Amino acid sequence: MTSSSSSPSALKQSLRREALRLRRGLSDRLGPAAAQAVAAWGDRLSVGTGSVIGGYWPLPGELDPRPLMEALAARGAALALPEVTAPDAPLAFRGWSPGDRLEPGPHGTAHPTPAAPRLIPTLLLVPLLAFDAKGFRLGFGGGYYDRTLDALRRGDGVVAVGLAFAAQQSPALPSEPWDQPLDMILTEEGLLTVVRA
Repeated sequence: MTSSSSSPSALKQSLRREALRLRRGLSDRLGPAAAQAVAAWGDRLSVGTGSVIGGYWPLPGELDPRPLMEALAARGAALALPEVTAPDAPLAFRGWSPGDRLEPGPHGTAHPTPAAPRLIPTLLLVPLLAFDAKGFRLGFGGGYYDRTLDALRRGDGVVAVGLAFAAQQSPALPSEPWDQPLDMILTEEGLLTVVRA
């Protein structure tokens, strides 16, 4: 049991282990079916020609965004995948289409080649370990998506959509001043729009 006096960072670290175990089990049971269900719910997202979808290449256990990305591309959106350029920098995004060659990146990731154009997402699909109704998410702790959302929100703006299995929802997650909340969460059960006070 974690003490109520623990810092948010310590609480997050404790929650990560359990959330990772839960997500692995959900992925084993629901993986491809959940990815297809999420893609079907994608018609609720406002995208079309001129939209740039910043997706991700799934790591083991993550909900696979590729069926959703392909469905959004069929509606005229351009697709992009993230690239880690430096440990403390926001993610950069390069154009990607299904079948394009990818290069290995840090932390087991894969990203487009340097020849692919840099794009700025208007809608960002965000992987996670857990989420709550306020839009806060638990990630691996590297801060990449918080830095990226902060940078994109200082520019022309972005809609941040977490992708998760519905059972990854937590009653409440600890948050810190730099945590960037999501605007929506899309699960196999539907789309949750975050309402902020």
